[in-house]
Amino acid sequence: MNSPGFKQAPSPVTLEGHGVRLVPLSLEHVDGLRAAAADGALWNLRVTSVPEPGQTQAYIAQALAGKDAGHMLPFAVLDAAGGTILGATRYHDIVPAIARLEIGYTWYAKAHQRTHVNTACKLLLLEHAFGTLGAAVAGWRTDNDNHASQRAIERLGARRDGVIRHHALRRDGTVRDTVMYSLLADEWPEARAHLLHQLQRPRA
Repeated sequence: MNSPGFKQAPSPVTLEGHGVRLVPLSLEHVDGLRAAAADGALWNLRVTSVPEPGQTQAYIAQALAGKDAGHMLPFAVLDAAGGTILGATRYHDIVPAIARLEIGYTWYAKAHQRTHVNTACKLLLLEHAFGTLGAAVAGWRTDNDNHASQRAIERLGARRDGVIRHHALRRDGTVRDTVMYSLLADEWPEARAHLLHQLQRPRA
């Protein structure tokens, strides 16, 4: 019987295309991430994971600890042309035995929200997950109150699996319900065509 695991172990990699470059996150990105988060003071949004200015180094260190433990693969998101850091994203909750990973901890500077950037990043991450790693499923989770995030995930073609009630602590001390989504490998070709169409269509 074939193993249900990944055909290639998730490991640090640079992904580039559609105007963005995803590079392995490192402590060299502290200043760039701090500047990106300052565009919109994103740490004030209670439904996101954006670090406060003084916590950026600890935020990266936590992500790298997850990488070393084998359950995270964090990226800095850069503009491919100029190299400016636009935000961050990562694979997380990686479960090799069943070839499952989730995509999250995603945020972008305010100037790059509602642009091609998120679609481009998700296309690169999903192409790598399904095409290179051989993932069986990609998942997402988001705050029940983060309706913009839910709409963005649904536009990717992911299916809403359900809600885990009283699931995680927000930065303001309240407890959130978490909405779970997933995309299976056999659903990826249709989702990929949709993402490519989104990137190719003119934006208002």
